[in-house]
Amino acid sequence: MRRIFLTLFFTIFVSISAFSATPHSRPYVLLVSFDGFRWDYPDRGITPNLTRMAEDGVRAITFEPAFPSKTFPNHYTIVTGLYPQNNGLINNRFFDYFTGKQYRVGDTISVRNAYWYKGEALWETAERQRVISASFFWPGSEVRLSYRHPTYFKKYDGSVPAIKRINGIIRWLQLPQNKRPHLLFLYFSDTDDYGHRYGPNGTKINEAIRFLDKQVGILRAKIDSIGLRDSVNIVLVSDHGMTQLRPDGKILLYKILKDSKVRIDGYGPLVQFFTSSPQEKEKIYRTLQARRHGFQVYKKEDIPVYFHYKNNPFIGDVIAVADLGYTFIRTPQELKKMKRRNPQGDHGYDNHTLDMQGIFFAVGPAFKTGYRCETLHNVDVYPLICKILGIVPNQKIDGKLERIEFILHE
Repeated sequence: MRRIFLTLFFTIFVSISAFSATPHSRPYVLLVSFDGFRWDYPDRGITPNLTRMAEDGVRAITFEPAFPSKTFPNHYTIVTGLYPQNNGLINNRFFDYFTGKQYRVGDTISVRNAYWYKGEALWETAERQRVISASFFWPGSEVRLSYRHPTYFKKYDGSVPAIKRINGIIRWLQLPQNKRPHLLFLYFSDTDDYGHRYGPNGTKINEAIRFLDKQVGILRAKIDSIGLRDSVNIVLVSDHGMTQLRPDGKILLYKILKDSKVRIDGYGPLVQFFTSSPQEKEKIYRTLQARRHGFQVYKKEDIPVYFHYKNNPFIGDVIAVADLGYTFIRTPQELKKMKRRNPQGDHGYDNHTLDMQGIFFAVGPAFKTGYRCETLHNVDVYPLICKILGIVPNQKIDGKLERIEFILHE
């Protein structure tokens, strides 16, 4: 009983402290995402601004995404502290087997439908505690419920130039104190776009790497110019890495399962199979096991615990996960489309593999200086930012503050 009382007292005390902090005294946190920026890109000798950021703050050697290592599931994991099985976004594209509704990146109707988003995003946590937030493109920030998105937010438009995005952040930081956000989000897709098109191993990706590094320099210089260098904490992350696709890596499911009646959902490195009966489920599983080359297959109940990916009703009866460089092809039409597009890189694989690891850099008054550490986990960013802002995190999360708070000043 005494322990429960002390916990309750501490929570109330932190809540009062958060509410009583004046806007002027509260720190700022800017969370920036470089989509598809692999963990080793900063070591190519072409990112001087990231090098300076590491010297001035913190750099993790790798930043582990959640499974599957896809864009929307991981961006939402970062801001909710929940694995995809619990935050609702189990893939970039999936469907509700019970209602027939479908979630698909690129479909603005489903992307803005709050039905799919579980848990509580950072901006929701902040806004409930009177901390204004603003997002210049972050998955989940434009849902059609006023109490579930930031005070200020932009609907995604990939054609908006990088400098316009940065200037938008700077304008928000120059608003009057009573209207100014202290939690901000910023997103760039360049390395993901180039990684898919050209692959992560050639020289073409270096164009995107150099470009985004330049944006780091511009962003920090502009923050300096408005006198907030000692107030703004910048946390720069990526949602996942990227791997080179194998020319011989196409797994033709329509040939392996040519006599089976099964719904196949998903694409690329991860597919799910929805069956009509236990007998059909067993048949599909055995057929895939017998033809297994370049992928792993699991019944839902046997998905490894380390994936954190079985406790969601939208996950299929059987799932298959491609090995690095391989990709699933569901239909002949899908094969023709892939040959026409000829992508060279992809992600969505086992999140523990090195190629799927992302980046983590942080600089600002809350962080240690010149501190280099091993792997950090993206699910832990949510409680970290709550601590910096002095707000009470949602208690029903998978993230653990104790795994990441050592990068903060004591």
